[in-house]
Amino acid sequence: MPVPSSVRRIALLLSAAALTAPAAVAQTASAAPLDRAVTRELSRAGGVNGGYVLDTTTGRVLASVRADTPRIPASVEKLYTTSTALLRFGADGTLDTSVLGSGRLLDNGTWRGDLWLRGTGDPTFGSQSFINRSYGVGTSVEELAQAIADAGITRVTGRVYGDESRFDLRRGGPSTSWRYDVWIGGALSALLYNRGLAKEDGSARQTAPALFAAQQLTAALKRAGVRVGKAASSGPAPESAEQLAAISSPPMSTLARLTNVDSDNLYAEQLLKTVGAHHGRAGSTAAGAAVVRQTMRRFKASPRIADGSGLSRVNATTPRQVVLMLDGMRDEPGFRASLPVAGRTGTLAKRMRGTSAQDRCQAKTGTLSNVSALAGYCRTANNHVVAFAFLANSVYTVSAKAAEDRLAIMLARQRPAGAARADAKAKAQKNRSGGAATGAAAHARRVGAVRVAR
Repeated sequence: MPVPSSVRRIALLLSAAALTAPAAVAQTASAAPLDRAVTRELSRAGGVNGGYVLDTTTGRVLASVRADTPRIPASVEKLYTTSTALLRFGADGTLDTSVLGSGRLLDNGTWRGDLWLRGTGDPTFGSQSFINRSYGVGTSVEELAQAIADAGITRVTGRVYGDESRFDLRRGGPSTSWRYDVWIGGALSALLYNRGLAKEDGSARQTAPALFAAQQLTAALKRAGVRVGKAASSGPAPESAEQLAAISSPPMSTLARLTNVDSDNLYAEQLLKTVGAHHGRAGSTAAGAAVVRQTMRRFKASPRIADGSGLSRVNATTPRQVVLMLDGMRDEPGFRASLPVAGRTGTLAKRMRGTSAQDRCQAKTGTLSNVSALAGYCRTANNHVVAFAFLANSVYTVSAKAAEDRLAIMLARQRPAGAARADAKAKAQKNRSGGAATGAAAHARRVGAVRVAR
């Protein structure tokens, strides 16, 4: 998506980044069999660019063209965010939105005290009608309200507070100096409700997310037959508050798919802060980025991470680093399934239709003004799995995407030689024996059992 930028700033970034590339891998002629074809197509795209292609089945490098020069990745950045979330939480991991109480339940059904609605970063939380229209899956305020009613609570003497304390209060990313970002599309919050929209048709946005969510729970409780005595407010729950009800998000594999297929910037930024809150030092963009960098070390990749979505032009990575991560993630439950399918879904639904790449290639797109990228997997004509990354800066994106499509089609038509490497054989045997993780298994969302103090 177009974001205003300075071409001079891009040039300076690329010049500085190029200085960090190892001299030993400065691109000259190599023995990789597809170097010439990849070089030709990248030159047709224009700008400054690079690519790397690895046959993950055999471990053989098929193309390496300026593969170690850092580029701005745009939304290919989301691959780092979602892979980290899947590795840290597991494909079946979930995020809970809960109701806590401070007080006690009387015999007549009155809760004498207050309630707190606490979020932990679930980007799907909202009204059931919004969930049905937007995602088809998510965690609804109506379910939480009904859980409270089912516990026998008919009246709350106090009020409902919205607790978003799991995240910091920065509503945007680094591209807008942490202020609200129209390209993210919602104010970042640990208690995100309906994507931060004040009206479900998108005609207004929330200015106080935690308060707004508390107001929605108050209204949902009233519809469920629970009267609340005072107007909603916001603030963190006291340490003495006990959990009364909780509802789990869809599994992380689903959240990764919702992020990558349609390249959802809000989901990506929420996941980055969630990673920081649960596995880092704080619920912040910086803390989440630190966890991503640490996680990528297991793949010997060291990208520059500034945000979770790829909107920031400070992000930088190399084609080789992206492919190292893709190679390491190729059999991780939920990852490959999270990517758009050429000619079928998401940001690739209208690309490569009717070609050899349709249904055989899954990849993450990336687009900013003068930036284009494509990275993912293709299944070749002889069923090898090829991982690739093509990153282009200072380009006309239409030409760059046409080149990316031609390259993916070329990869789908390949018949790479060579036998499967040992780790690929071992994983294939594990899958056949039923020992592999089942992150894509059907997920039944849970409403936590309600506990009340009498």
